[in-house]
This record gives sequence, structure tokens and C-alpha cells, in this order.
Amino acid sequence: MMKTDFLGLKLKNPVIAASGPWSGNGANIRDLLKIGAGAVVTESVVSDTLLDVRPCIAYDGLGAQNIRLYNDMQIEGWEREMEIAKSVEGIVIASVSAHTPSELAYLATKMEKFGADAIEISVSNPTREALEVLASHPEAVYDITKEVVSNVKVPVLVKLSQNATNISAVAKAVKQAGGSGVSAINTIRCILNVDIETGEPCLATYGGYSGPPIRPLGLASVATIAQTVEIPVCGIGGIMDYRNALEYLMLGASAVQVGTAIMLEGPRALGQIIEDLEAWVEKKDIRSIEQIRGKALKKMKSFDEMKIEPATSTISSAPCTAECDKCIKCCCYHAISKTEEGIYVDKERCTGCGLCTFVCPAKKLSLDW
Repeated sequence: MMKTDFLGLKLKNPVIAASGPWSGNGANIRDLLKIGAGAVVTESVVSDTLLDVRPCIAYDGLGAQNIRLYNDMQIEGWEREMEIAKSVEGIVIASVSAHTPSELAYLATKMEKFGADAIEISVSNPTREALEVLASHPEAVYDITKEVVSNVKVPVLVKLSQNATNISAVAKAVKQAGGSGVSAINTIRCILNVDIETGEPCLATYGGYSGPPIRPLGLASVATIAQTVEIPVCGIGGIMDYRNALEYLMLGASAVQVGTAIMLEGPRALGQIIEDLEAWVEKKDIRSIEQIRGKALKKMKSFDEMKIEPATSTISSAPCTAECDKCIKCCCYHAISKTEEGIYVDKERCTGCGLCTFVCPAKKLSLDW
């Protein structure tokens, strides 16, 4: 039921371990495959490795900022690491990053020789502004993709940046260049926070933001690409459980990548997502991922297609949460108040914005007309 064809690769499930420190060597990749990953993307391989600054990863309870650049192993060292990774059955996708098409083609050729089943080109890096600029230019992404595709026989996937001015145009460039698919999105350029007592930023430079807060951006990017370009999409960004994976699949993704969950909870987090996803599809009697792929995408409309309906907030008989007044506080139209009988909605003032239905913990409010 979970078997997935992605880029022509036969995955046992659509849940892939994303590129990161957790996939930075053969042993880690092997262990992720043993846990059940449909595939594993290596940490990004580069020609000239750099030592990491310390600290390089910060977390505030919501999202993480990462300023670790790339894998710190020389390309030749990956020959041995790939042997270890491929000592168990599974798909390994090599992530490569560079500033020029020829350098990327060199790295991709090497990793293919070492046993990579596919290549993922990382065309952006939130820490390095030059690569972020490149990721917004379809012509540059076309040249990069074309050069790599021309030099390898395995499928080529391009990892896109949410910072791209027109992500659909970049995805189209990948397709026109012969790319097999795209993954979206990469981490987002950020400063996690500032200590207001010392004036010190959490980390002393810009980094990549990941985790649940970027999921809405990832979902929108995947949906946009799926609606406009006929190319397989791998959804990335804030996937912490099986529900999040399903959101991406229902918006048109063919597979998903999990990163921050592994970083925070360990490899077992990936296994739990797969296990829960398998249980969900079995419970729903789903025979193929294709039955749910794009299910929500079909219900997405442009703003101009939205119907204007006279909906207002309606109160149900469900009891309110004790001492809760969230609906009253959030109503900027002053349509909700509390009387001796309970919550009251002034239908004349209510504009049907719907915010109260989302903040109510008791689900007492709904939109109706």
C-alpha cells in the first residue's frame, strides 16, 4: 500500500530522510534505511569543505536555525561511506552543492560512481546570499540542471528555495532542462532571536530556519508547483508526524522529506511517522498513495474563484471551556460577547471572518448561513 514510484525509483514508502547532519556518513544513512526510510538524502557534498563554527544549531521550542554549511568530508571519502550506506537494501540520493554547473556535474558524477541512486541539486543556501540569489533565476537553474543531467544516468532532483520570486518558473526550468523532479522547500533565511538583555543574536549570522513554523510555506510552494508544472514534487518543511506528511501528499507531493524531526527526536521519529502513516492508510483501506495524492489540491481555488457567501459565526450546544474568552478577545468586529446565558454572536456585526472558529478550544463556534 505504501510502495511509491518516485523519479522512477521504487520506494517502499514515500517518507524520505532529508539532507542534514543525521545523514552525513554511511553508518547514519544505513541506520535510517534500517528504520524504514523510503530513501535517504545525504548531507550536501561539496568540493571544498569548511570547518563548522560552534555553536551552529539553535532551537527555541518552535523552530530551529542551522548555520552548518555542508558535509565536512572530502568527496573521495564518500566512496567508503556509500559502501557502508549501501550495505543494506535501500535508496540513497546524493545531495550536491556548488556555485557552477561544471562543479556540480563533477560532484554528481562522482556520487553516481560511488553508488548514488539519484542526485539532489541544492541550488540555495540561506547562509550564503549568493546561492539564494541564484535560486531565484530560472535561467541559471536551467543551466545547472542541464549540465548535471547531461553527465549522469541517474534521476536528477532539484531542491528549490521558497525565497524564489516565482517558484513555478524555476520548477518549469528544471523540467525543461531534463530534471526528473523538484523538492520544496529548503530552509528559510532567518535570525532565530535576540537576547534583549545582552543585545546578542542567538547565532551570530543568518541561517536556515526549519521546523513546524515553515510548514505552511512549504505546503503553499508544493501546491503552487503541483498546480502549474507537470513534474514530481517532494514536499519538505516542518513534517513532524504522519498528519503533516499527508498534508503534503494531499497537496500534490509524490513523496516527502523529514529533517528537523530527526534532528530533535532522533531517527526513531522517522520510523514513527512511517509506522503511523502505514496504520492510517490501512485503516482508511487505501491501496495506493495515488488515491490520496492531490486530494486537497483539487479543492484549491484562486482568490477570484472564491464564492462570497453570507456566512456568520454560529453557536452550538457544546459547553464552553471554563473561564475562556478567546473568541471575545479575537473578534475585532466586537460581534461576540458573554451574557448570563453564555456566548452571544451579534449577526449584524459578524463578518464571517472565521477566526473565532479556530481559536475556540471547545469547537463551539462554526460558520453557517
